[in-house]
Amino acid sequence: MEYRTEHDSMGEVKVPADKYWGAQTQRSHENFLIGVGLETMPREVIHAFGILKKAAAIANHHLQPARMTAEKLAAVTAACDEVISGALNAHFPLVVWQTGSGTQSNMNTNEVIANRGNEIAGKALLHPNDDINMSQSSNDTFPTAMSIAAVLSIEDSVLPAIDRLVATFRRLEAENEGIVKSGRTHLQDATPIAFPQEISGWRTSLERDRQLLEAALPPLRELALGGTAVGTGLNAPQGFDTEVAKAVSELTGKAFVTAPNKFHALTSKDELVFAHGALKALAADMMKIANDIRWLASGPRLGLGEIKIPENEPGSSIMPGKVNPTQCEAVTMVAVQVMGNDAAIGFAASQGNFELNVFMPVTVYNFLQSARLLSEAIVSFDKNCVAGIKANRDKMAANLHNSLMLVTALNPYIGYENAAKTAKLAYTENISLREACLSLGLMTAERFDAAFHPEEMI
Repeated sequence: MEYRTEHDSMGEVKVPADKYWGAQTQRSHENFLIGVGLETMPREVIHAFGILKKAAAIANHHLQPARMTAEKLAAVTAACDEVISGALNAHFPLVVWQTGSGTQSNMNTNEVIANRGNEIAGKALLHPNDDINMSQSSNDTFPTAMSIAAVLSIEDSVLPAIDRLVATFRRLEAENEGIVKSGRTHLQDATPIAFPQEISGWRTSLERDRQLLEAALPPLRELALGGTAVGTGLNAPQGFDTEVAKAVSELTGKAFVTAPNKFHALTSKDELVFAHGALKALAADMMKIANDIRWLASGPRLGLGEIKIPENEPGSSIMPGKVNPTQCEAVTMVAVQVMGNDAAIGFAASQGNFELNVFMPVTVYNFLQSARLLSEAIVSFDKNCVAGIKANRDKMAANLHNSLMLVTALNPYIGYENAAKTAKLAYTENISLREACLSLGLMTAERFDAAFHPEEMI
C-alpha cells in the first residue's frame, strides 16, 4: 500500500494514498480498534454531515464572503454533494467507539471534504479546520448531524413503513367484513369479536405510534449548530445559526430551525430520548401484533389455526414439511433490540456533564439502528406475511360456537351466578351451553334459542 504524509497540530502521520482522510482521522483509526469494520459511524450520520457542512459553507459565504469565497464555496459544495450521495463512504472508516463528542468523525468529514475539494479545484484551496469547520465546533456539529439523521430516518423510513402496513390492515378489514370469531383475554376464551375489529386494533395501534413519532419531531428539528464549543457561539458570526438552519431546510426539503438555547442543545439529549420512546412504543406494538398473528396462525392442526399466513421457507432441518412464522419471529427480535437500545440511549443521555454530552456516538448509533431495523422489519413483515393473511372461516366459526364465554349473552335472562353454573356444567360434562342451561332448568329451549345469537354479540 502506498502512503502520503499528512500533518496536524501533533505532527506528521502517514495516510493511505488512495484515501481522502487526513492526519486526525488516521490517528483515530489507529487508536480506536474497537468494532472495526462492524460498528463504523452510521452512514446516516455521514450523510447528515455532508448536508450540514454544505449548509455551513453556504451560510459562511453569505455572512463572510471574504473568508468563504465563491471559489471555495463551489469546491466545498461539490465535495459535500459526493458525501451526501454516499460516493465517498469508503473514506469514512471511524468507529462509533471513539471520543464521546464525535470530534474525530467531524474531523474525518472536514478532511475528506477539504482534500476532495482541493482535488476538484486542482489546487490547495481548502483547509479542514479553517474552511470546512469555519464557524463550527465538533461540539455543535455532531449533535446537529444527530438531529438531521434522526429526522430523516423517521420521516423517510419509519413513517412510510408504518403507512404501508396500516394500508394492508385496512384492506384486510374490508376483505374480512362479516367474519365473527371468539375473542380472547388472559389467553382464555372471551366474548365474540368481529375479525375486522381485531385487525382494527392492530391498525389503530400503528396509527397512534405514528402520532407519537410526529409529536417527537419538532424538538428534533432544533439544530445546535451555531453554539460552537460550549454554547456561546464563539468564532461564529452573528446570524450564522439561523442562516445555517435555513440552508439545512432548503437542502433537505424539511423544516429545521436553530435551537433557541444552545447550552441546552449541546448538553441535553432529551429530544432523542423522547423520540426513541416513540420508537420503543412502535416496537412494543409490533411485538404484540406479531405475537397475535403467529398465535392465531399456530398449528396447522394442534394450534389455534384461525388464520393462514404465507409459507416462505422450510422451518426445520429435521421435521419434513414444517413451516414456521419466521417473519413474526424477526419482528419480535427487532422489538427486543429496540427495547435494549432504549435503555442505552437513556443512560447515555443522562451523562450531559457540564456543557457537553460525551455519549453522543453511542446515542445516535442506537437510535438509528432502531429506526432502520423497525422500518425494514415492518416492510418485510408487511410484504412477506401480513399481505397474505387469510381467515380460516371454518375454524373461526367452530371455535366461536364452542366457546363457553358465549354464556355471557344469558346474563340478562338468568343472572351472572346461574350463567356461571351453566358454563361450569358445560365444561365439566363436555356438553353445549344449550344442553347445560336446559339441564339446569334455567331456560326453555325456545327462550334459549331466542336469546343465543353469537354473531350478534359484537
